[in-house]
Amino acid sequence: MHVIPLSPLDLTLAALLVVALAGLVWAQRLELARPLLIAAVRTAVQLGLIGLVLEVLFSSMNPTLIALVAMFMLAVAGYEVMSRQQRRLVGFWGYGVGTVAMFVSSFGVAVLTLLVMVQPEPWYAPQYAIPLLGMLLGNTMTGIALGLDRLTQGLWRERPQIETRLALGESWLEASAAVRHEALRSALTPIINSMAAAGVVSLPGMMTGQILGGSPPMEAVKYQILMMFLISAGTGFGALGAVQFSARRLFDERQRLRLERLRAKV
Repeated sequence: MHVIPLSPLDLTLAALLVVALAGLVWAQRLELARPLLIAAVRTAVQLGLIGLVLEVLFSSMNPTLIALVAMFMLAVAGYEVMSRQQRRLVGFWGYGVGTVAMFVSSFGVAVLTLLVMVQPEPWYAPQYAIPLLGMLLGNTMTGIALGLDRLTQGLWRERPQIETRLALGESWLEASAAVRHEALRSALTPIINSMAAAGVVSLPGMMTGQILGGSPPMEAVKYQILMMFLISAGTGFGALGAVQFSARRLFDERQRLRLERLRAKV
């Protein structure tokens, strides 16, 4: 079974659906039409460029080039995490916390998967490494961004209550526990919902792509189960680390809440 090729006309018709949606959104006087069209253009350009890059990677199998692409993906994901927060840590911390958390969680899970579970030859084969890392980074990025945004917004909003609890002798861990728990709940809710609905409400993208590409359905199912578990682990570990470290950063050595270490989004 071969993959049915798509013509430029097919993609144009799909793009016209997005344009029609933007028109309806504009007619409703919602300020979302422009972002929607910009996002659509970015999608086409970025995916087109990554397609060219992947063709080069697949043909060269150069580990240095693969590592450079992986680090570029991480750098962009780190910027996206930072830009999605209404209030973020000042200085390098605003970028570094999310980026390091994604590196440890996503790269760690990806390397473990390639070496122990999938075991391609070589283990860094770009046909497996880049898509796997891309899915892990994309979902972990969303989880960490949601968690950090909810954490900083919560600490800002609950400042009087938290400082009262600190004055009564509680540690920063105890005083910020409710906000940290809510931040982690926000970070993990999307992946929990995705796992709960997978196969019943929706067919996940990786599984759908493999089936369209001609893979046996049960083999596609096994890969999708693997990916859902990996994504949940990567997102969870990354969000836990980022939320915990960021919360600690916002309290000084004397257990005082230091919200001046946050900067509001301009």
